[in-house]
Amino acid sequence: MSESKPFLTDVSNLRARAREHMDRGAITNTYTLDPAAVVNILNQALATEIVCVLRYKRHFYSAKGLNKDAVAAEFLQHAAEEQGHADRISERITQLGGEPDLNPATLTARSHSEYVVGKDLIEMIRENLVAERIAIESYSEIIRYLGDKDVTSRRLMEEILAVEEEHANDMLDLIDQIS
Repeated sequence: MSESKPFLTDVSNLRARAREHMDRGAITNTYTLDPAAVVNILNQALATEIVCVLRYKRHFYSAKGLNKDAVAAEFLQHAAEEQGHADRISERITQLGGEPDLNPATLTARSHSEYVVGKDLIEMIRENLVAERIAIESYSEIIRYLGDKDVTSRRLMEEILAVEEEHANDMLDLIDQIS
């Protein structure tokens, strides 16, 4: 029978390491990614979420036509969920020692999705579907990048990704219902 390694580091060693670099908060010596790089990536995701909030809100207020009420309600719900994503990403950025970049002057340049108004209800829905598909692809890439090196950020992005996939399905359902 082989001798197995203990599950946890020596507790006294663990306690001593926890007292080192306390000014780094949640970033311990076992965090192997560059926190500044992860903050930059998360700020891009934050910009993407904020642009989505603004686009959904614009579409909510601009929706017209026979199916306006049901579609506008969906837009409003998605705007609220995207705002929740932005809040959670901002919180994680601060946990990593960064600052959420909410600068409106550079928001669209940092966002992966675009702010497209759409001239009618179908075009608005399609633009939201495109934006959701962009988020799905970019967030999947972020998740792969984070891997097991930043499990907390990865889990956050996985949870957000699941909602973005639901949003894409909702937009596709709306297109099917209206067409």
